[in-house]
Amino acid sequence: MEDFIIEYGLIGLFVSAFISSTIAPGGSEAALIYLLMEDTFSSVSLLSAATVGNTLGALTTWYLGSLTARGYSIEKIISGKNERALSLVRRWGPAILVFSWLPVIGDAFCFAAGWLKLPFIISLLMIALGKLARYAFIVYVFS
Repeated sequence: MEDFIIEYGLIGLFVSAFISSTIAPGGSEAALIYLLMEDTFSSVSLLSAATVGNTLGALTTWYLGSLTARGYSIEKIISGKNERALSLVRRWGPAILVFSWLPVIGDAFCFAAGWLKLPFIISLLMIALGKLARYAFIVYVFS
């Protein structure tokens, strides 16, 4: 993945951020830091690519949750730590999606939000806000 990121810059960061925000593991933070250190792209461009990619990945998980809701009860597919995520999403609604950047449970928040059919636009805004804040912090620290 590192060679891809080096060769393709913003596209590589976008892809890394997208993959990192789905159930697949990824290292978008490391890619962002690397590209910041390379000083080839502006911080705003890097922040935008990472935020949009990561947000779209989370929305993919949200959409998978909404699709899954059509055929399965949530209790059949969410168990253990993810049950906690479901109860938090039920309690806090879309606001909890600001924390969708958290490892493991963040994906479960997005999936549960889709399954519960939380409003898409509000979900999008909360997810994007959380992702932007996380990446902005990284850009601030490493610029």
